Amino acid sequence: MFTLTRPTPAAVPAAPLTKATLKADTPTWCPGCGDFAVLAAFQRVLEKLQIPQQNLVTLAGIGCSSRLPYFVNTHGGHFIHGRALPFAAGVSLGRDDLHVVVFGGDGDGFSIGGNHLDHTARKNIKITYVIMDNSVYGLTKKQTSPTSPVGFKSKSDPTGALDPALNPMRRLLGTGATFVARAYVGQLQHMTDMIERAMKHDGFSVVEVHTHCSNFYEDAFDCFNARKGGHVDLIDETKHDVTDINAAFKLASLETPGVFGVFYEVKDQPSKNAREAELMARVQAKFPTTDGRTLLQAAFDRMK
Repeated sequence: MFTLTRPTPAAVPAAPLTKATLKADTPTWCPGCGDFAVLAAFQRVLEKLQIPQQNLVTLAGIGCSSRLPYFVNTHGGHFIHGRALPFAAGVSLGRDDLHVVVFGGDGDGFSIGGNHLDHTARKNIKITYVIMDNSVYGLTKKQTSPTSPVGFKSKSDPTGALDPALNPMRRLLGTGATFVARAYVGQLQHMTDMIERAMKHDGFSVVEVHTHCSNFYEDAFDCFNARKGGHVDLIDETKHDVTDINAAFKLASLETPGVFGVFYEVKDQPSKNAREAELMARVQAKFPTTDGRTLLQAAFDRMK
């Protein structure tokens, strides 16, 4: 019989996930880095959801934030700078039993990896993408990033950035992602909730997290920091329809500091994973008694 089935992994006894079992290498971020809070939030979510470790994959590109897979005890890996999403897409489409979570920074996601973000999102592949936005290239010791504000002085713009910053939320809403949220490391529980909702979403989900760089742009998000006179306004979903893309764009266009929470979420669009599974089922139904090798040979013969 002709079959197009995805591999079924061997059953592995599930052990309860705890902070201890999730711990891998010791984080090597600079003291005070906001990325520690993102790691803590992710670990909280994994403890709550209790997804078996063998069914978890954490992937990343290159950058300070992309070190995160080293620090959590799941399957994981790095890929070329900006190319983590196509790598993750292959993992997700090849193994429906896996929960794939990608971590990256503003450069990895919005600059060199921007084109991959667009196409992975529009295809609605089942992946959760956490973009840790600190508005600076910290790993290369302070260079201007796509989200650095005009006037920001760095090694690549010593007299101050001339170009306007990219608006991450408008960009993400324009990709076709079916879940788009925004969080801040200074609001740990809210950030945890956003990552949890993203991981439960059946499709491409993305959370932009504002996380400061303690060495090269510590005051980037003072407008959100209550200790420095800032404030965080959360989206009231009793008043905001998360299925209304136009309403989401209006929220995304608010002046800084803007709002935090779920901007957009639709649940009635099938993921690419589901669409491919349906395609496989239709093809199999057409050839119920033909073996796969014969079909493959026939396809090669037509190419001669």
